[in-house]
Amino acid sequence: MASPLPQTLTLVGAGKMGGAMLEGWLSIGVEGAGITLIDPHISDEMQALAATHGMSVNPAAPKPAEVVVLATKPQMLDTAAPAVQALIGPRTLLISILAGKTLGDLTARLPNANAIVRAMPNLPASVRRGVTAAAAGAGVSEAQRQLADALLAGVGKVEWLGDEGLIDAVTAVSGSGPAYVFNMVECLAAAGTAAGLPADLAERLARATIEGAGEMLFQSPLPPATLRQNVTSPGGTTAAALEVLMADNGLAPLMRRAVAAAKRRAEELSG
Repeated sequence: MASPLPQTLTLVGAGKMGGAMLEGWLSIGVEGAGITLIDPHISDEMQALAATHGMSVNPAAPKPAEVVVLATKPQMLDTAAPAVQALIGPRTLLISILAGKTLGDLTARLPNANAIVRAMPNLPASVRRGVTAAAAGAGVSEAQRQLADALLAGVGKVEWLGDEGLIDAVTAVSGSGPAYVFNMVECLAAAGTAAGLPADLAERLARATIEGAGEMLFQSPLPPATLRQNVTSPGGTTAAALEVLMADNGLAPLMRRAVAAAKRRAEELSG
């Protein structure tokens, strides 16, 4: 049986993350005619996408939808809440991707919402290679959970959490994680330039290397540690570099500090 898809969906906040998910949903067959975008500062790019697919943009009197996806900045929840309330009917499923905003936070501000899924996707959703962790509130029916799963799985992998408290850590690892990888490309390219390569060549090499390594991870069932060992000859050049990266003051403690900082910020956004 085909996965369920909503007939009507309202996206509140069509920025980078909301727009990425929207593109993914269109690619799996969600009909543009059933989609409404609510964003007072919608980009020209999103306006063009909406026009191409027959979406409604900022209607004067939007109607409640089967699914409402809340994708504003977390700090805007209080400001957006009154307008979002009007979009939620008795059977509406609310999916929130607001970092730090708990199910309790959402229920307090949006009492019309009987069924809430809190989710944390990441930007590769736009190319259907994202990963989303999700936690369902007590009022979510099995059918609504399947509907949420279909939407989230349509843009990548889905991990359902039994404990909503894990989402702040998820945010710090996978939600923010693509930026860490992009920064690694920047750093690798800069190191290549420092080693004598022309800057444009160093960037092409760094980018292609991360792309290829990521594809190996995608295709291989082997753990990352095994893949690392497989490309490391004893006493070779890779081993010399890994002695630096795997030192006590190397990449591992740096990454722990980065993830801890992101998790701390997610916790600060709650309430």
